[in-house]
Amino acid sequence: MDFFEVIEKRYSVRGYKNQEVEKEKLDKILEAATLAPTGVNKQPFKIFVIDTKTHKEELTKIYKQKWFTQAPIVLCIAADKTAAWTRPWDGKNIYEIDATIVMDHIILAATALGLGTCYIAAFKKNETINFLNLEEKYEPILFTPIGYIDAEPRDAPRKPIEELVEFI
Repeated sequence: MDFFEVIEKRYSVRGYKNQEVEKEKLDKILEAATLAPTGVNKQPFKIFVIDTKTHKEELTKIYKQKWFTQAPIVLCIAADKTAAWTRPWDGKNIYEIDATIVMDHIILAATALGLGTCYIAAFKKNETINFLNLEEKYEPILFTPIGYIDAEPRDAPRKPIEELVEFI
């Protein structure tokens, strides 16, 4: 599937089959994450690969939707605020931007491999920190389940280009 097919096919999947994800596919997804661009290539992130069968109770405390733990794997991206690049002229630390780019690589790679995902930012941060036993320098940024799709896409209308783009 070419790149434009991948971005057209990707959607927020809210239903997963009870089917394991092959190790080869997971490895490709994780490799795609390591190739994501980050500020000054600092790579200030960790990826937590969480087995939903083993950690269903903990994951349910973090995010309550039942489909979240239907997938065999859930990934969490945590960013190291102390290791990320900071713009010297205004002090903007880009750790959240870096982590989001990493998650985007993960989600697009999973889509290209025929798997479903869903960006999740509406999780309980403190439950996540406790569950992952994160050091203070790390902040959890995003989650996604990864698995075989068992749900149809919901209608997600997009604004027209003219409303979103300005040529100057």
